[in-house]
Amino acid sequence: MPTDHVQDTLERFLTDRLKVALAADDLIYESGRVNSLFAMQLVLFIEKEFGIAVDSDDLDMKNFESIAAIARLVARRRART
Repeated sequence: MPTDHVQDTLERFLTDRLKVALAADDLIYESGRVNSLFAMQLVLFIEKEFGIAVDSDDLDMKNFESIAAIARLVARRRART
């Protein structure tokens, strides 16, 4: 699955949930609409939607700071399988 598709899917999910449009490099947590419960929902969505497992080593804020960062995480996790 190309990165563009991953980014588009993430953008739709985040826009729907946060009710704010985000560009690929916008910092998600600066929107002020994200809490720890949403962060866990995001991780679960990523795992289910992209068929990967997010390990505890992946739970670094830098991996989730933007749509582009999450897409890179998805690409790295897929490369490991």
